[in-house]
This record gives sequence, C-alpha cells and structure tokens, in this order.
Amino acid sequence: MTLTRTGISKAVIPAAGLGTRFLPATKATPKEMLPVVDKPAIQYVVEEAVAAGLSDVLMITGRNKRPLEDHFDRNYELEEALTRKGDASRLARVRESSDLATMHYVRQGAPQGLGHAVLCAEPHVGDQPFAVLLGDDLIDPRDPLLARMITVQQQHGGSVIALMEVDPEQIHLYGSAAILPTPDPDVVRVTGLIEKPEPAQAPSHYAVIGRYVLDPAVFDVLRKTQPGCGDEIQLTDALRELAERDDTGGPVHGVVFTGRRYDTGDRGDYLRAIVRLACEREDLGPDFRTWLHTYVTQEMQA
Repeated sequence: MTLTRTGISKAVIPAAGLGTRFLPATKATPKEMLPVVDKPAIQYVVEEAVAAGLSDVLMITGRNKRPLEDHFDRNYELEEALTRKGDASRLARVRESSDLATMHYVRQGAPQGLGHAVLCAEPHVGDQPFAVLLGDDLIDPRDPLLARMITVQQQHGGSVIALMEVDPEQIHLYGSAAILPTPDPDVVRVTGLIEKPEPAQAPSHYAVIGRYVLDPAVFDVLRKTQPGCGDEIQLTDALRELAERDDTGGPVHGVVFTGRRYDTGDRGDYLRAIVRLACEREDLGPDFRTWLHTYVTQEMQA
C-alpha cells in the first residue's frame, strides 16, 4: 500500500455535552470550563493539540457553551486593567489562551453522540486526516501521546486510536478493542471494537481513551452508522467498520499508552487530578504538599 504522507494540522474537540455528573456546577457553566487548579480543563486539551503541531482547532459546541469561545478570545477590558496595574505576569497568562491556536466553532445541534459530533466537523476538516481530542481526558504534557499517534498514522495510514489497559471490572465504561501485536511494542493492529461491553463480552482489557487520529473516510461510514449504545451514533461503531476493511479508510492501529492521564469526567477523578497537578506545580506544590501531608495524617489519626 502506498501512503500519502500529508501533514496533520487540524484538531477537533467535541464539547457539546451537558456535564450532568457535575450538576449543579454545570447548570450555567460548561463542564469544560471547570478549573483544574487555575486553568479550565479545556485549555489543557488545546495546549496538547498545539504541542503536537496542530494549529487549527475546531470545537463542536452546543447551547450554553459561549464561555468556551470567550475564553479563547481576547478580553480587552481585562487586559487594559492589568496593563494599568503593571501586572505583566497575569496579563501574559490572560493572553495565553487567545494566542494558542486558530480557533473555530460549530454547533452540534441535537446531542446524538460522539460519532455525530465528529461528523459535524467534516466541512471544516475536508479530505485530510485529523485528530480528535476528548476534553474529559487530560494527558500529561510530559507524555506526548498525540504526537506519537500522528507518527503512527503517517507510517501506517488509516486511523489510530489511543488504548490503555484497565481493570477488567472497568472495561464496561469504555470502548474495548480486539488487537494483534505489531513489531512496535507500543503499537497494535485493531481488528474489532465494542462500545461499553460487559466484562465477559470484552475482547480485551484495552480500553479506548479520548484521543484519535482519523482518516477522513470515517465521515462516509458515520453517515451510514445507526444509533448504537445509548441510542447514540457511536464513533466506536464506525471505527469497527474501518478496522474490518481491507480497502479505503483502513487499517486501524492503536497506540498503547502507559503514561500519566487525568480523568476529569468523574467527580472523584477530577478532584484527584487537581491534587496531583497542584502537588507538581513549582509555585504551589511545596506548601500544598506540606498541608496535604498534615491533613491526611490528622485524618488517619482521627
């Protein structure tokens, strides 16, 4: 097979979810804007895309998501106030989000699932491979997963998904991949996918996490994909069809990730992510770790 090695420059970030697990905090605030230490979760995701060389970012949004656009836009009143105060440090941090990438937005309309959200990106993406990043998964910048996935896609063509080995009891929360080894220890060939299977039906313990590099052939498949798990159009179902193909759009490979991942889609994991990231910050970590050690010690003794 002859591969066309076209550079990937576009990232798609679905951000139309209602965030019901975080109510009432998300009643009027998009879940993507919930802070992780002192930045909204969505900014970490955009920063990851930019670090991997993706300078063009499309967000798939919905109603009540205007704060996402405002965050990545200039705030001249705030910038002017900080300039008058001579607060160069905070001014730089405010401008950081608006200078990250070229941002675009499109509304999904009816919430019909991740597959439908990705399909909404077709007019913007066109006929080139592109990345999809889900905002609930934060990948530590010291573990460049997306850059590795782009390299694998350029080597093999088709699509690439991120996989992580999970406890068998947790596989029902994810898509599960049937896999075959390849000569690269961190790369597998994906031969099948099942969305949120019961543990006994899961083809493996390798779960699909929220990073994808997709061949544009996925759009044709998604247009024909019927609602599946949760009565939604599942990206997993479309990728399963591509994985089973020998023609246009295939193959599907997986990059097995063993690095640092922070799940902000669950309340408990969201809190743990904040604690872990705060502990590692040079400006916050020393004092915070001291307080945390004292607090945990007192709680254990109580």
